[in-house]
Amino acid sequence: MSNLKKILLSGSRGRMGQAIAKIAADHDCEITFPVDLGDDPKEKIGHCDVAIDFSLRDATLPLVKLCGEFKKPVVIGTTGHENSDRDQILQIAKEIPIVWAGNFSTGVNLLFFLTEQISKVLGIGSGFDPEIIEMHHKLKKDAPSGTAERLLEIIKESRRLSQGDISHGRSGMVGERQESEIGSHALRGGDVVGEHTVMFAGTGERIELTHRATDRVIFATGALKAASWVQHQEPGLYSMQDVLGLTS
Repeated sequence: MSNLKKILLSGSRGRMGQAIAKIAADHDCEITFPVDLGDDPKEKIGHCDVAIDFSLRDATLPLVKLCGEFKKPVVIGTTGHENSDRDQILQIAKEIPIVWAGNFSTGVNLLFFLTEQISKVLGIGSGFDPEIIEMHHKLKKDAPSGTAERLLEIIKESRRLSQGDISHGRSGMVGERQESEIGSHALRGGDVVGEHTVMFAGTGERIELTHRATDRVIFATGALKAASWVQHQEPGLYSMQDVLGLTS
């Protein structure tokens, strides 16, 4: 009998789906049930160990509801959800374990961790102005990226700021930069897998943390690691920080 973990993979024909399928066996996993547009996951959900979703944001909630019904853990890699969808997913997380991350790479999650540590030291009044710059391939539909949104959230929470303090790009006579402002800039072009820079600009010095992804295999590896980890967790909402042991 095979000891491979049986995975239902939603979005199996997409870039990430194909990357996950390519290396699944190396992580003691088997994509037993690949599903995509036109497929009905309900026919297969009862026979999997865990579901992984890298489809489209509109398909995430129906799949999570199905996982809740069948008590299956799920790993979510989609971003850009409406608040109403997010709220419903959070409710379902009370019944099943869910790992939800905008980025599954080890390096990016270390970037989250380091950004949080720096933000605690360089808060409001430190004289350091935070800016976030991200770049992705020209086919990416949402902006900012899920990773950039998480970085913005980390700085916002550390400085006790609001969503209104985030400036998404600048154009025209916007006036001097406010002390409470967090800059966010999204670049798109070519085949860039993903680049994120967190900058803290002070007087006479500047701190930059940069992560560059050159191959989607890093995200696929993280998603499979999360799938193995989430099977053994209690119901709740988890991040890749939890999977990697970066949370206290």
